[in-house]
This record gives sequence, C-alpha cells and structure tokens, in this order.
Amino acid sequence: MEVRPHLVYRHDRDSQLKITQSCNGMSSIRAGDAFDLIEELEDHSVDLIATSPPYWGLRDYGMAHDESVLEQWRSTGCEDTRVPHYDWYRSAGGRLGREPFPTWYVAHLVEFFNKARPVLKDSASMWVNLGDTYFARWGSIRDGGRQGLASSRGRRRTPSGGYLHDKQLLMIPARFAIAMQDAGWILRNDLIWAKPQVLPRPEKDRLRLSHEHWFHFVLKQKAGRPQYYYDLNSCEPGGLDVVTCPTEPGSSGHSATFPSQLIRPRILSSCPPSGVLLDPFCGTGRAVVEAVRGGRTGIGFELCEPFARVASKAISAAAKSSSTGQDSTALAPAQRRKKAASE
Repeated sequence: MEVRPHLVYRHDRDSQLKITQSCNGMSSIRAGDAFDLIEELEDHSVDLIATSPPYWGLRDYGMAHDESVLEQWRSTGCEDTRVPHYDWYRSAGGRLGREPFPTWYVAHLVEFFNKARPVLKDSASMWVNLGDTYFARWGSIRDGGRQGLASSRGRRRTPSGGYLHDKQLLMIPARFAIAMQDAGWILRNDLIWAKPQVLPRPEKDRLRLSHEHWFHFVLKQKAGRPQYYYDLNSCEPGGLDVVTCPTEPGSSGHSATFPSQLIRPRILSSCPPSGVLLDPFCGTGRAVVEAVRGGRTGIGFELCEPFARVASKAISAAAKSSSTGQDSTALAPAQRRKKAASE
C-alpha cells in the first residue's frame, strides 16, 4: 500500500493557521490543543484512549507559559482553592502541566477526560500513564528535563502550605485516580511500570523513584457491571499488575516517551483488531505508531507542532512497514512466543 501523507490546513479558535498531518488512510496526527480537537471526533468512535499527559511541574516542551496566571485568577476575586476551567486558564496564558497547584492540574486532567467520554464506545477502555514528583520551592522546570536535574533552577511558582511542603512526595497519580473515580470512571487496574535502570540522584535521605503508574479506566454502564473489550492473552506473561520494562530514549527532543514494549500490550489487549486508538497527548507518536503496527487505526493530538510532524513521519514509516509484512513487532506476547517456538 502506498502511503502519501498530506497536509490539511484549518484555523483554530485563535485564528492562527494550524497543520493537521494525515497518513495511512484514517490514521492521523492533528496539531493543536486536545481540549479543542476532541470536539472534532464523532461520538462512540474510539475503542481505546492510551496516553501520557504532561506531568505536573517537570517540563515545558518549549511551550510558552504565563507565570502570572495565579495572580490573574486572584484579581478576579477567586480563591486559590477554586479551580478555573481550562478555557479560562488557557486564555490567561497557562499550559497543562504548569498549573500553580497540583489540584488545578488534576482537575484539568479530569475535565479533559470527561470531555472525551462521549467519543468512547461503550466497550472502550482508557489507559493513562502518570508519574509523581516532589514539592520543592526550587524545583527545576526545563525543556525535556526532570525536576532537580537542570544545571540552573528556576523557582516553582507554587505557594507552600498544607501538604505542599518541601521534600513532600505529592502523590499526584493517586490524587488523579481518586478524582476520576469521583467523576464516575471505573478504575480496573493500577499497573506499576517498574524501571530497572534509573538516573542517579543527589539526594541521600530517600530512595530513588523507579516506577510510574498506568491507570486502566472503563465506563460505567447504564445498568449492571461494566462490559468492555479485553484480551488478557495479549498482555505480558503472567498477567500481573507490575511490569518491569526498561526506558527507551526519546526522539527529536522529546525525552518523555514510553517504551514500545510497554504500550504495545496495552493496545493489543484493550483495542480490538481494526479498532481505533486515540492518544490526545501523543508527543512523537509512539502509541499511534504501535496502533498502526498492530492493525488498528491511530489518532494523535499534539500541541507542539514540531513533535506532530515527527509523529506523522513515524506513522508513515510504520504503515509502509506493516503493509509489506516486514514488521513483526506488533505481535502480542503470546503470539511472539508461539512464533519463536515454531522457528
């Protein structure tokens, strides 16, 4: 099958030209804000959302953020404990992941996934990857970096108080999962991604973080227990909720990509053959690429246009490889074991 990526231009809400890069038929990468682009999808059209949103307070990905957003909010007469809707926050110059408080960040994530709920089929699943961080008044935020590893640190614009105290592990993944439950989502698994190799840290008074969370959510049914597509045989051997998987280097300046061998079982187990995957925060498109390799349709949203272009090229390459039958990486673990035994 010949793949011919093409560009489709449209105007976003700010009347600035954006680019949607489309390839492999229905699979596509769309450049823009996920909060806007989700409205372009038809209801009940997506089988699986698999994504890793920007983590709170760790990276800026080269995107501008107005540090005065909290002062702007206070100037309206609102208390810090009242969370503004994402539209207001964005119009004030805020970026997802750069909220002044973790509570704002969690609320904005829940707001987005609630907005995405109508596009999911009744049998759909959602896998959300989140990592945690520590509170620090001198936490570093840089392009592509992790907290505390920058050569020069910038002061985090978050007032301390309550649980926001220096050296405090913030438990952001847990706060998010509980907020999603409160919003009506059904949490089926908290899969722990254990990393066998982690970067050295200067701290001498705690253990190094070596895991992240993958939350598996499904939808409530109008009556009865949740019913959704799931193929346990496509998961890792043993079907356990702790998976050890080494990290993989990012590409084109994006250092926060997850490993192919970690996302692949999530796709093959939770998205039916020929189904549709959506990654609304797709970065350089690794989840969408794995969906294409696995015979699914992949859709990705990405706010950073250079990353969107990289993702589009990656989908084209994956589609070409899959169409020629040269790509066997998308086989489920059980299929790979059978294939190896027959060779």
